[in-house]
Amino acid sequence: MESFPNCTSGDFEQAALAKFRSLVSFLPQDSKIFREPWGRSTVLCLDFENCPHLFSVDQEQDRLISQAIARLGLANSMTFRIGSKTVGWKQVKP
Repeated sequence: MESFPNCTSGDFEQAALAKFRSLVSFLPQDSKIFREPWGRSTVLCLDFENCPHLFSVDQEQDRLISQAIARLGLANSMTFRIGSKTVGWKQVKP
């Protein structure tokens, strides 16, 4: 019988976020990407604190980000932040 490594939900989450980052490779590498529970929903946070000068997402990039989130089932919404300040929010359409 084949043995599987010990995988936690945290390991799966990190793998999903790495896949997301590969799908949206135009985002700055210094940006932080993480999920956060908001009530009964999960939000994908894109934090540009380490690179605020690079915070600019056009319509096509927004569409690609939304598609990647939906494809991987990461969240229902996304927020754009610069540190603790939320500078944008968008619902992800499947």
